[in-house]
Amino acid sequence: MSASPVTSVNVGPRKVARRVTVDAPAADLFTLVADPHRHPELDGSGTLRDIPVQGPTRLSRGATFTVGMTQLGLPYKIRSTVVDFEDGRVVQWQHPLGHSWRWELAETGPSTTEVTETFDYSTAKAPKLLEVLGVPARNAAGIEATLEGLAARYA
Repeated sequence: MSASPVTSVNVGPRKVARRVTVDAPAADLFTLVADPHRHPELDGSGTLRDIPVQGPTRLSRGATFTVGMTQLGLPYKIRSTVVDFEDGRVVQWQHPLGHSWRWELAETGPSTTEVTETFDYSTAKAPKLLEVLGVPARNAAGIEATLEGLAARYA
């Protein structure tokens, strides 16, 4: 079976969201998404650096984790805090500058799941600056690559 196409989702202003249907149970996918140590397996953006993640192996509301990243050629570490968590369905973490990443999983069958990933910069401290720097467009491309890779992994 071929991987499902990634589609754009309108979830409001200053939010970039994409969705794909994956041939895997939601529980399996949530195990992957809720473990920040496994995020390099998901990353289609190429921004996660290959350094050890600091934090729990299972996220929960209020949990923090630190990852190494590279943006515009500059390496750095970022500590995020989980601001929304519904076991098996939703995990959302926020960066110190206010923007966040959200994963939503909706089981559509016994072994298929609709996966939506959202970059939300509506709460960012400097949303206009993110737009001037082209961050939403770059993140849209990264989300698409991430979801394409996820769907292909289970195709």
